[in-house]
Amino acid sequence: MDPEEITGRIGAQTAKQVIIQKIREAERDSIHDEYEEQVGQMVSGLVTRFDGGVATVSLGVTEAILPRSEQIPGESFHVNERIRATIFEVRKSGSRVKIILSRIRPQLVQRLFEQEIPEIIDGVIEIRAISREPGYRSKVAVISSDNRVDCVGACVGVRGNRIKNIVEELGGERIDIVRWNDDLQVLVPNALQPAEVDEVILCQMLGRGIVLVGEDQLSLAIGRRGQNVRLASKLCGWDIEIMTREELDQQIERAVDGFSSIEGLEESVAERLVGEGFLSYDDLSVIEPDDLMEMGELSAEAVDAIVNEAENRATVAEEAAANERRKQREQEHVEEVPGEVEVGDAEEETPPAGEEVQEQEQEATSLDEPLDADVASEDASEASAPPQSSS
Repeated sequence: MDPEEITGRIGAQTAKQVIIQKIREAERDSIHDEYEEQVGQMVSGLVTRFDGGVATVSLGVTEAILPRSEQIPGESFHVNERIRATIFEVRKSGSRVKIILSRIRPQLVQRLFEQEIPEIIDGVIEIRAISREPGYRSKVAVISSDNRVDCVGACVGVRGNRIKNIVEELGGERIDIVRWNDDLQVLVPNALQPAEVDEVILCQMLGRGIVLVGEDQLSLAIGRRGQNVRLASKLCGWDIEIMTREELDQQIERAVDGFSSIEGLEESVAERLVGEGFLSYDDLSVIEPDDLMEMGELSAEAVDAIVNEAENRATVAEEAAANERRKQREQEHVEEVPGEVEVGDAEEETPPAGEEVQEQEQEATSLDEPLDADVASEDASEASAPPQSSS
């Protein structure tokens, strides 16, 4: 065969491969750009595979994956099942496009509301905020631009038919519809329903709302495993602490006594700090130095010394609370299992006070079994609150 002919064939084959490669890259870029614009939007597709907890979903022209970490806890899928999810991430992976779906993000709740409730698409009702713990509970804050339209009633629907469709899509996830208000004094009680709130004290410097409730409303306001107050905090964008009037009075007394015992911090300044919502050594340790300097007409050196002392006392209190909880658990173990108990079994590592609550306030995808919130909150507050008398 003529060498020139061979060379020509090789060149043609190479050119063909280059053209095919360019076409594939163009297709990949087109798919990438198309779906990247849809991040956060809801799509519907058929499950083509479900292996190892990962669902492969056909979107028509391409496929996407729904990882286990982006699935609602406890749900599973079968082949040819149609599912709805939001597009969470789109990225190029070699010659392909990797599209990752999610069913645990607040966007899915929002898109389902938009689909089921025409008033939202029409602009009459607006979703202002969503907080969610997927598979368990969500809070959706809505507001109406038309006084003639009840935003909560429109979202629920006649005999609950609208909200029922959303709940079914989310596998029975409970949904609380909250009436939005720009005034936190109104929004916070709305977000904590069905609990009845007596008073809301806003601490602007800390971004915290202290909510006072009756003893009979305490558990309801906190919710199972702290879920109600946790979701309300996320919805409002403020830390919310639930307590009774008696508990607040006790904390105020302890805080004034404890702060006053710190060298360089006069009682009048301690009272001002408490009036601004600083109720623990933890609170005092994160104060803006300029604010404390202004309150007490203190020097920068004096403020540093006060903050350092508050940090030290907070650490000591946390360690003491952790040791106390460890002893309680050991005692409970002894009572439950009579006989000899190995110390190594009883002495489990216990996180510092307040850590349980912090873990509960992680993003919605963190759904490990936390301590009951009323216990966790009590431990945390006792750990960091100043004692009634300090040496």
